[in-house]
Amino acid sequence: MAQSAGIQGQNWYMPQEEGIAFFDDGREIELLHFVFNHPSISQIRGSPHKVLEAIDEYGKTKKYLMNVGELKGKIVTELIKEVKPQTMVELGGYVGYSALLFGDAVKQSGGKRYFSLERNPEFGAVIMALVELAGLSDVVKVVIGPSDQSIQRLHAEGSLKHIDLMFLDHYKPAYTTDLKLCESLNLITPGSVLAADNCIKPGNPPYLEYVRSSVKQKRERSKQSTAAGADQAAFSDRYRGQYAKRLDEEKLSSDIKGNPNLVYESKMVNSFEPTGVPDGVEITRCVGEDKWPRSKA
Repeated sequence: MAQSAGIQGQNWYMPQEEGIAFFDDGREIELLHFVFNHPSISQIRGSPHKVLEAIDEYGKTKKYLMNVGELKGKIVTELIKEVKPQTMVELGGYVGYSALLFGDAVKQSGGKRYFSLERNPEFGAVIMALVELAGLSDVVKVVIGPSDQSIQRLHAEGSLKHIDLMFLDHYKPAYTTDLKLCESLNLITPGSVLAADNCIKPGNPPYLEYVRSSVKQKRERSKQSTAAGADQAAFSDRYRGQYAKRLDEEKLSSDIKGNPNLVYESKMVNSFEPTGVPDGVEITRCVGEDKWPRSKA
C-alpha cells in the first residue's frame, strides 16, 4: 500500500515489505545494536523520549518496524492522561516502542504497573533491554509467552487483579478471544478502557463487531456455538499465518464466552501508520454492566 501524503512534512518510516517477511528476520536484533551503538548513546541512556527517537531513526533510515508510531501513539498517550491507569496491559510488545511510550506516560500519570505481554522471547529480550536503557524498569514488566496463558498466569498469581487500560496490538484474530478471557476473569469491568490498534489496516471485523454490539446482540451470540478458527477465517493469510515461522498452528479458544453483559461505547479514531498509510485506533469504554438476566442464563 502506498504511503499517504496526509500530513505535510511528516517524516515516514520505510515502507512495509510485501508478504510476511516484514518482521522476525533479524531486524529486531539489528535495531538493538543500532540503538546501543548510536553516537548519542550517553544522552539516550535514561531517556524514554530519546530511546524512542533512536527507534524511529532506524525505522526511517534502515528498515520498516511494525511499531504503533508517533501519530497513533499520541492517541493512546492522551487517553492515558485522561484515564490515569494504575495498571495498564499491552498485548503484543514487539520491540518495546509502545512499552516505552505508554509505560512512561503511565508513570508520569501516577500509575504503578505497565505489563507488556510478548510471545516471542527474542522480542521480549529486546523490550527488556530498551526498557532498562530508558530507565523504566520500575514500571514496565515484560511477560513472555502466549497472551492468553500470560493473562491467566498473572491473574492466578495475583499480579494482575484489574485492567484499567488495555492496548491490543498482537495477533489480530486474538483481539476478541483475549478480551473475552479478560472479561471472564473480571479483569475488564465498568471503568476499563480499551485501545485496539490496526483496526483499519489490516482491519479487525470480529473485534469491531464485538465491541460495537449491544448487550442483547452479545447475549444471543454467546448462546451459539462458535467453530474453532472462526475469528481467524476473517483475516488474510498474511495476518492469519504471520507467526507460521515459529508455530505450526496458532490455536485460539472458541469456548470462552466472556461477559456479554458488559456495556461498551466504542468509536474509531482515524490516524496513520508510521509509514504514512491510513489506519485507526478503536477506543472502547466499558460504561456499565446489565446484570439482571445473568442468573437465568
